[in-house]
Amino acid sequence: MTIIEVKDKAARRAFLDTARIIYKNDDNWVCPLDNDIEAVFDPLKNNFHQYGKCTRWILKNDKGELIGRVAAFINNKKAFHYEQPTGGMGFFECIAGEQAASLLFDTAKNWLQENGMQAMDGPINFGENDTFWGLLVEGFSPPSYGMNYNPPYYQAFFENYGFKKMYEQITNHLDVHKPFPERFYKIAKWVSQKPGYEFRHLETKQIEKFAADFIEIYNDAWAGFENFVPITYSTILESFNKMKPIMDENLIWFAYVNGEPASFNIVLPDANQMLKPLNGKLNLTGKLKFLYYKWRGVTRMRAIVMGTKQKFQNHGLESALFIKLGEYVLPLNQYDVLELSWVGDFNEKMVALHNSMGATFANKHLTMRYIF
Repeated sequence: MTIIEVKDKAARRAFLDTARIIYKNDDNWVCPLDNDIEAVFDPLKNNFHQYGKCTRWILKNDKGELIGRVAAFINNKKAFHYEQPTGGMGFFECIAGEQAASLLFDTAKNWLQENGMQAMDGPINFGENDTFWGLLVEGFSPPSYGMNYNPPYYQAFFENYGFKKMYEQITNHLDVHKPFPERFYKIAKWVSQKPGYEFRHLETKQIEKFAADFIEIYNDAWAGFENFVPITYSTILESFNKMKPIMDENLIWFAYVNGEPASFNIVLPDANQMLKPLNGKLNLTGKLKFLYYKWRGVTRMRAIVMGTKQKFQNHGLESALFIKLGEYVLPLNQYDVLELSWVGDFNEKMVALHNSMGATFANKHLTMRYIF
């Protein structure tokens, strides 16, 4: 087998094609857009390159056939928050051969060691954890946009190599046509009528303002979690602008208390239901197909991220935001499912919120760590 570092156009194309080869007979798989993958490794499109670095490799067999790929990266803002300096590995794809998998893991490990790391997390992304993050171990169904999908045999590769579970990422689903529990409605109604409480959906013409409000809420909401690193304005504005092509303003809601940003719920139509026919290609033909499929047959939404400032938690704001969302969605008679994107098993408050809404289990990913 031959490992080749991706350094030219042919290798970049091979890196993308490796996934298409691995999943060619898997009807559940939805090919991520090539542009989305390439953006991760482009310093002009991913601001994480400002304080880190990454590289990637492809793996070929003795016949010159593509049989695997992997990437490794170091985020200097996070790497030294742990007992061991920790890098990351991701975008792992491999045929059903443990020797090939081990060679890919070794390659990522060796590069990270050469760059001062003593452990690696995986499979993760060189970016925020809302996309390309985690090893799928339960619920092998068609993934929503940005969610990792992989064959079941990958779990044994990671565990046999020595990766240990750090936490579970649970994704739940809500049946849009099933009413929320009565208590949920009562809380939402009570909150929405309180003086000084205001609820607004995002407006793209004011996207810079909403990006700033998002950061203020997010950095406060997550500050208490271990190893949290505040998100930057440039990262969020970059993410908001990427969402624009599939964004419906009326699905994204913010709550304000006496004018202060307090809570948000970011929901998007599931782009994967639009993108599956494209096989990752958003060239001219792909764009025409996308315009044709956009909104046609899209029956699933995805709640990308939710957050509430600490001083406003347990005030029922999240309930009110979901009711506001429902007031817009239900009359459309279009959506059947709202996917509540993954919540870590360590986040007890969000787990409780999912349960209070009557959510049902969809799938489970693992974030894992291998200490050298």
